[in-house]
Amino acid sequence: MGTPPDGQEPALEEVFYPAEQVPFVEWGAFSGGKSTVLATGVVTLVSFLTGLSHLSQATPTLDGPLTVVLAVPPAVAQFGGVLFAFVLGIVTVGLQRRKRIAWRAAVVLVPALAAVPLLTLQTTDVPLLAAIALAVPLLVRNRDRFDQSVDLSPLQLASLLSIVGVVVYGTVGAYGLRDQFTGEPLSWADAFYFVMVTIATVGYGDFTPTTPEAKLFSLSIILFGTGAFTVAVGALVGPLIESRMANAFGIMTASELTLLDDHVVVLGYGDVTDSLLDELTDETDLVVVTDDADVAASLDEDLNVLTEDPTDETVLSDARVDAARGVVVGSDDDARDVLAVLAAKRVNPEVRVVAAATEEKHVEKFESVGADEVINPRTIGGQLLGRSVLDEATTESVVEGLDPVAGDDAPD
Repeated sequence: MGTPPDGQEPALEEVFYPAEQVPFVEWGAFSGGKSTVLATGVVTLVSFLTGLSHLSQATPTLDGPLTVVLAVPPAVAQFGGVLFAFVLGIVTVGLQRRKRIAWRAAVVLVPALAAVPLLTLQTTDVPLLAAIALAVPLLVRNRDRFDQSVDLSPLQLASLLSIVGVVVYGTVGAYGLRDQFTGEPLSWADAFYFVMVTIATVGYGDFTPTTPEAKLFSLSIILFGTGAFTVAVGALVGPLIESRMANAFGIMTASELTLLDDHVVVLGYGDVTDSLLDELTDETDLVVVTDDADVAASLDEDLNVLTEDPTDETVLSDARVDAARGVVVGSDDDARDVLAVLAAKRVNPEVRVVAAATEEKHVEKFESVGADEVINPRTIGGQLLGRSVLDEATTESVVEGLDPVAGDDAPD
């Protein structure tokens, strides 16, 4: 876990820095899901830069070891780095959202990318090989971290299928009318190229319909293609924009929390939460779960805030309580906090849960539902005032002897 900073409250020290669990190196922090995403992102960036280096050469020399067994045109090596980078950029976004299909794509694409530097084997290719060598073991090691399926709405699925349908319709139709265009009869590659250029409304003019049938067919591609792409953009990009706008108001989605690990989940928001957040923000990742939208919007934008019901087990699963270091329950409503403790223990029976009891009479209720530690801020405040005035000692020395729960039974 690590050594607590000087001046750490004893209760927090006991909860988050137990003496019996201090590993020499926290390897999970360097080889977990976040590191895998970061390594794949580095491969993407280095691949793009390597591709730009190859593109700056008139004709790259193919002197690598793979040229003995793999004969490819120089243009493949020249454009390979940039093309891989664009695809891996999409894959990296998928990995960040813990999508299984993105992991599968990365496992294939990242090792395959090594073929580019192994064909050219220039000095500028060495960083790319090093990045790949780092990313591949992390992908293999953390394969279980990326277990989310791609959940598409019926509209999103229909929009994607409509795009595929228009491309297939246009390619087959253009090839069927291949003699009714200018120039030589269209090949399959020419037909596909014509469809993509037409849908994109670029219109280079290298293939032009010459008969009424071909012209009407071209118009149908324009109508169907632009319509399909417009619907697809609205269906696929719209939710992303809504997610970003919601995040600006302090609302996060579950997918944005999927890679959190060894973090602290704070359930509810109350009088003690502000000081708690100040105490822990620099020490670990935090997720605050509150159903008060105004409170969520007022919190620091660097905090992970999930605006949902903190007593809902599904919400706690989204907040990754199953992978959390600890859970703090600290609203001003003891009844709801008891339910939050119960929900947290149902999601992860092994997680350490600390609760702040507003009333001392509710301490036993928190303990009965599984809270590992119950803090009574009012009791602590009274003990601190009393001992400070009688002992004339500093706050730091007095706080070491405080009982976080008991009032009259506190040790002298």
